Amino acid sequence: MKPNHIPSPVPSRESAGKDGVSVGARRLLASWQRSQEYGVSAESVDPTWAGDIPDDSLFYQCGQEVLAGLHESLVNEPLSLMLTDADGLVLNRFSGDSSLLRALDRVYLAPGFAFSERQAGTNGLGLALADKVPTLVRAEEHYSASLRTYTCAAVPVLDPVTGSIEGSVNITTWSKTSPGLLLALAQSAATNTSTLMSSRSRGRVQPAKPQGGVFRVQRPRLEPAAGTMRAMSAPWTSALQKATEALAIGDVVAAVGEPGSGRATLLGQALRQAHPASRILCASVPAPDMVEEWLALWTPELCKPDTAIIIENADFLPAWAAQNIAGQVRNLPGATTHSSPDTSTTVPLLHWAFTAENLDHVPAELTRAVARVIPVPALRERPADIMPLARYAARQTRLRDLDFTPAAERALANYDWPGNTDELVHAIHAAALVTDIIDTHHLPPGLIGPTARRLTRIETFERDEIARLLSRPGTSVAEAAAELGISRATIYRRLTKLGINPRS
Repeated sequence: MKPNHIPSPVPSRESAGKDGVSVGARRLLASWQRSQEYGVSAESVDPTWAGDIPDDSLFYQCGQEVLAGLHESLVNEPLSLMLTDADGLVLNRFSGDSSLLRALDRVYLAPGFAFSERQAGTNGLGLALADKVPTLVRAEEHYSASLRTYTCAAVPVLDPVTGSIEGSVNITTWSKTSPGLLLALAQSAATNTSTLMSSRSRGRVQPAKPQGGVFRVQRPRLEPAAGTMRAMSAPWTSALQKATEALAIGDVVAAVGEPGSGRATLLGQALRQAHPASRILCASVPAPDMVEEWLALWTPELCKPDTAIIIENADFLPAWAAQNIAGQVRNLPGATTHSSPDTSTTVPLLHWAFTAENLDHVPAELTRAVARVIPVPALRERPADIMPLARYAARQTRLRDLDFTPAAERALANYDWPGNTDELVHAIHAAALVTDIIDTHHLPPGLIGPTARRLTRIETFERDEIARLLSRPGTSVAEAAAELGISRATIYRRLTKLGINPRS
């Protein structure tokens, strides 16, 4: 059974937008609309039973430890502390209130059941995961009547290395209980979980949070040698051709692959070839709390003629924002073209595409529009592109061609580039600023003989220091050992263990 109508946005303490309605209220309304579209019952929830619970991830172990510690200090409070995965599957539950636990069992809010928005309608953890921001859903704001005796606060937990959502911390209490600091408590637990994951992730560096951005991609110059990459590998040119063909007929394209692999670049080149007269607007998704301002900045451009849009990192887009974009695109007019007196075709005036690492993490409002998915290979899967891209990056830095020594070329070719093209361009840009002939000692130390085994923070520091000394022109292994205060036998053992080739 569905509700007869979707309620008007409820009042909120959040700051109101231009229309006087807060972002929280708009998010809630959008969630109710999605719940209705999903066919969720407005009377009772019927979530999916997943069976076995995965408990071997770093996220689960750290979250379990944080919530267990928090439970000890709140054992007498009418609260239930839960950890969920990124799909809303409840992984564990802590509570000292037996009556609350029995009540939660009756609505299946228990380990092993999936409580995503698609499964259970508007609820705290489902909406937090859909919109990727801390969320409080009070009693009457739940879509299903069976959940309106509860108030839930949930906060997404991000992987400290990739920035992707690992799951959420959810705190549920009775609806008659004042929510008070419920959301702040959930936020603290989520932050502590992410911090603990970071401390146990072997010193890997946490990337900067997305800040967003909007910029125009200018049409390329038509003169020869204008700086455009022309000679690329077969995997890249094949992906480019497929994207161009799809965009030429008005299809919406999703370019998927690892961050930094050139997804937006591929879409930009494809749009230039398919629609050379269009201006291209590339909008990179910011942190969730900046999305409203980000949308206001560029969505007015959607209705302007000869415009193409690339949405970067759509898998970081909150569901409510994806719904907003999809609605605006659907309402745009089409242009009718006549191929014969008896036939006509309506084609979109707007051409658009988006990038993502994993299509499964993109809100359904966007994926439904996709006609073609183009996988973009990682740089390590197309080694033939490494040196052309390196030379291109050097030329863009100094506005002329630079030389590479054979040792530098070997180091670049042998590295697996976990940061893909972005990492390569950054390394070459830094080197090109200080030399006309790029050698190994101009490159980051980690490029010399990378090991297959993940190194500890101390081993990484040791490797980089040895590599730095050996990259100095004329420095022998014996001289490096003397400067480090170790014997030649010791440094050779360290070279073998750390995977450093002194002759590279």
